Amino acid sequence: MSTPPYARELHLASLAVQRAALLTKKLLSEVDKGTFDKQDSSPVTIADFAAQASIIAAIHHTFPNDQIVGEEDSTALRENPALLERTWELATAVHLDDAASEALLHTPSSRDELLELIDLGAKGACGPGRVWTLDPVDGTATFIKNQQYVVCLSLVEDGTQRLGVLGCPNLKVDAGPVSEETVDRDGNGLLLTAIAGHGAFIAPLGKGVLHESKPLERIPPVEKTSDIRFVDTQAASSHNLDAHARIAKQLDCPWPNTVDVWSAQMRYVAIAVQGGCNAFVKVPREKNYRSKIWDHAGGMLLVQELGCVVTDLEGEPVNCGLGRTLGGCYGMIVAPASIHSQLLDAVTAVRQT
Repeated sequence: MSTPPYARELHLASLAVQRAALLTKKLLSEVDKGTFDKQDSSPVTIADFAAQASIIAAIHHTFPNDQIVGEEDSTALRENPALLERTWELATAVHLDDAASEALLHTPSSRDELLELIDLGAKGACGPGRVWTLDPVDGTATFIKNQQYVVCLSLVEDGTQRLGVLGCPNLKVDAGPVSEETVDRDGNGLLLTAIAGHGAFIAPLGKGVLHESKPLERIPPVEKTSDIRFVDTQAASSHNLDAHARIAKQLDCPWPNTVDVWSAQMRYVAIAVQGGCNAFVKVPREKNYRSKIWDHAGGMLLVQELGCVVTDLEGEPVNCGLGRTLGGCYGMIVAPASIHSQLLDAVTAVRQT
C-alpha cells in the first residue's frame, strides 16, 4: 500500500495534539481537586497558553520553515509572573508515555522559549506556502465546565487545507447525539484526522503511541430538506439566530437546532461522527464579521472528506489563504452535497427578506 501524502506531517501533528489534549485534561483534574478557586478564570488562560506552546514547540522543531498561526499571544504571561509560572509548569509537565513518540516532539527549554513559541503563532498569517493553524482550546467556555472542546491543528498550503487533526478529549464514541453533557469520563476522548483526498479517520486518544485509526463513514445523502438536522449554538452572540430559525422554517426542518454545542470545531466533529446532525449555517449579525481561520480550518476538511460541501453564504468556496481570518468568506453553509444547493436557496431567500 502506498503511503498517503503528508503522512509524516499527520503523524507528528497527531502526536502533538494528543500531548496537548493530555495537558488540558491534567489541568481539568487539578480544577476538580480544588487547586484553583472556582471564581478563578486562570485555568482557561493557562490551558490555552500551555497547549499552544506545546504544539508549536513540536511543529516548529521539525518544520522550522513553516508558518504557524495560533490564537494566543504572550502579553498576559509577560505581565503576570505567577500566570507564566503556572503555564510553564503545565507545558513542561506532560509527556507521552512512549519514549519514541515523545522524542519526535519538543518541549520548551526555558520560560523565554515558551513565550517566543507562543508569539510565533500570534505573528503568523495564512498566505502562500505552508502554514499550520491551531486553536489550543476551541470552546473555552465549555472547557472550564468539563464539557465539549477541541484541540485543533491543521496544515494549509497555498490557501488550501491539506490535513486536519482534531483532538476531542471529552467526546464519547457511539454515545448517540453529541452534547455538552455526554462526556467521556473514563477515557481520553477521540482523535479525528483527515488528509485532503484520502478520507477521514477516528481513533481513541491515548497517552503514548497513537492508537490505530479506522475510516469514518461517509455522511449519508439527504434527499428531503425536512431531513436536515442543524447543529448550532443558541448561546452564540455572533450568529443571527432569528435568520437561522427562518431558514429552518423555509426548509421545513426541526428548529431549535437538534444538536447544540458551543465550540465551532465541535460542530464539524458532530457532523463527522453522525452525532445527531448533518448541516449547519452561520449568518453573522454584523456585515463585517469574518470568522477566525483557527475556528474552521481542519474541521472543514474533515466534513468535506466525508461528502459535505462547505461554502460562504453566496455559495463560493472558502479560501484559507487570506491572513488570520477567512477574509473573503461571509458566513458559512455546511451540508451534504445532495442538499447543499437547496440549503443555499433557503439562505438566499431569507437574506433577501
